[in-house]
Amino acid sequence: MASRVPKGRLVRGGQLGRLAAGQAARGVGTRLAMIGQPEQARRVLAERSAMQAAQQLVTILGGMKGAAMKLGQMLSVLDVDLVPEEHRELFRDKLAELRSRAPVVSFAAMRAVIEDDLGPLARTFADFEETPVAAASIGQVYRATLRDGRTVAVKVKYPGVDEAVHADLRNLEFFSRMWRSALPSAADAGVLDAVARNIGGELDYAREAVTQHRVAARYREHPFITVPDAIEEYCGPHVLVTEFVEGTSFEHMRTLPDDERDRIGELIYRFYINSLFTDHEFCGDPHPGNILLAADGRVGFVDFGLYSTMDPVHVEFERTALCAAGEHRAADLYGQWVDRGIIDPGAGVSPQECLDYVWAAAGWHLLDEQVAITPELATGALVLAVNPRSAEFRGMRRQLLPPEHVFSRRTDLFTFAALGQLRTTANWHRIAREWLYDEPPTTEIGRAIAAWRDARG
Repeated sequence: MASRVPKGRLVRGGQLGRLAAGQAARGVGTRLAMIGQPEQARRVLAERSAMQAAQQLVTILGGMKGAAMKLGQMLSVLDVDLVPEEHRELFRDKLAELRSRAPVVSFAAMRAVIEDDLGPLARTFADFEETPVAAASIGQVYRATLRDGRTVAVKVKYPGVDEAVHADLRNLEFFSRMWRSALPSAADAGVLDAVARNIGGELDYAREAVTQHRVAARYREHPFITVPDAIEEYCGPHVLVTEFVEGTSFEHMRTLPDDERDRIGELIYRFYINSLFTDHEFCGDPHPGNILLAADGRVGFVDFGLYSTMDPVHVEFERTALCAAGEHRAADLYGQWVDRGIIDPGAGVSPQECLDYVWAAAGWHLLDEQVAITPELATGALVLAVNPRSAEFRGMRRQLLPPEHVFSRRTDLFTFAALGQLRTTANWHRIAREWLYDEPPTTEIGRAIAAWRDARG
């Protein structure tokens, strides 16, 4: 069992390079081995190749932690052409280990980190379970009991992870290389750059504790959503102590009946999407490992290391652009994009192409009918958004998304991806109209939330 995270730039870069090379070689080798084989043998080889690829990703990325593991977590919510279509579900299940069962660092090593911040364990905790309940990209989460009897979650950084993350940020070229190998149709590095720029913020546990306390206060006694509060007096540079959410995992949620998955899906949408347009801030890490179904039926959201605020001016730009697209005002949308510097007027991109592109990438907010989100639908939108090089949108290759919008668009796309994994259905446009046009809610959940807010004053 590992006790430290490899942190040197050359070591981590070399591991990523070998992973990229391994993915490419495995694809060639499998194709050669399939020549002349009967159909059953081809299926076996394809499955074996898929599982070997998944195992290598889990082993290397999970062992590296930091920004490298964050990439694996991103891959685990997509439905991509990394493996043959008939084996993608199996592949995704294996990658799900990066969300909840990643390789762990020994408790002895993690205990040293805790005690460096908080002093002897017995001084703060009456009981501390040594087996982690979750493994995140930069730390492990434990269940413990404070001396006052409260059950808490204790998130602890891996030893050396600060240095490892900074090494990852200096190794962006290796991420780009692996992304091209694993996702040929999404080779654009913009999404990876956004992740790398923001993951450094996850290292600041003091800031995260303050953020989580503020967000928890906003959702305190919410009828459908729960956010565990940070217990700031027990938080340090490498340890974050919060309330513990008793609940089940996202994988369990995927097995629930349609109506329950749809209820959860609406709450996920409201937490990650509505908050941007109503509060001008949002949690930027909407992957399934951060979503729990609490014992009381509420949906719990955890992990606020990637939390962003957005200038209301930029939020309003996104809202008005979506309104123009939803109302099929192609010329207005085009003009907004030209004025903002997203489109070069000399690039040959037409207003209709801009309109079609927004509908393809974000039409789930705009279509006024029930939309069932599937993994395939969500991944298609993401691949189009980060790499619009298909013949249909060839002119969009010169679009330039301003830096202040990269992270919000990533959050939108990965919320869509998480909902795709849940296979949830709703008229998302009716929910979106609350922030698109400041209209009153039309869903039962929306009306109940509005009443709760009015009661709070």
